Amino acid sequence: MKINYSGSIIRLLSNITAWLVGPVIIGVFLGKWLDQKFNTEPWLFLTSVGVCFLVSMFGLVQNALAEFKKIEEESKKSENKQE
Repeated sequence: MKINYSGSIIRLLSNITAWLVGPVIIGVFLGKWLDQKFNTEPWLFLTSVGVCFLVSMFGLVQNALAEFKKIEEESKKSENKQE
């Protein structure tokens, strides 16, 4: 019996994309706005992008580990059904 990973892979890739793009885009706009408001170019921009990048990487690792655990559990369940 063949295991269907397509749903898990699509879910994993969409979550990874969201974690990579979302916080960094927020950091870019927030940093630009803060720099304009406080006239601190480019320091608040760089700081906000850096912090959002760290948040992005933390979320990415947490999410990927959770997804890999789900895939592993699905694989074990399908192996048990085959026996």
